[in-house]
Amino acid sequence: LPSARAAPYGSMAAPAAAALVQYVVLRGDLARPPRSWPLGAVVAQGCHAALAAVHGYREHPDTGAYLEQGGAMRTVVLEAPDEDSLLDLARMLGQNGVDHRVWTENPEGIATCLALRPYPKNQVQPHLRHFKLLK
Repeated sequence: LPSARAAPYGSMAAPAAAALVQYVVLRGDLARPPRSWPLGAVVAQGCHAALAAVHGYREHPDTGAYLEQGGAMRTVVLEAPDEDSLLDLARMLGQNGVDHRVWTENPEGIATCLALRPYPKNQVQPHLRHFKLLK
């Protein structure tokens, strides 16, 4: 984060920033047979994707405003049923100009998660309405 925008963690953010949310979409099939990844490994995929999106779009004003919220940041974690649905979502987001990052686990070379940069909820929620909260 450029120092001109840096703020202490937990500082009071502008009211406009309150509507910002970062969406993370994890593959639900990773935790189920036959893959049966440990919970920590699945959570790590979401962390990697979220950080990649924030870092990749760190110069965007919404990203700076989101980070300045500190402990009030909002993240919504959704579930994609499988790799194909995750990649279909990535293509659709790209076609609609929605900034995001897909995380690919290596050496397996499989897409495990995608994360959007922080956005006002109403701008991106329609693109994600077919995905349920991760449970």
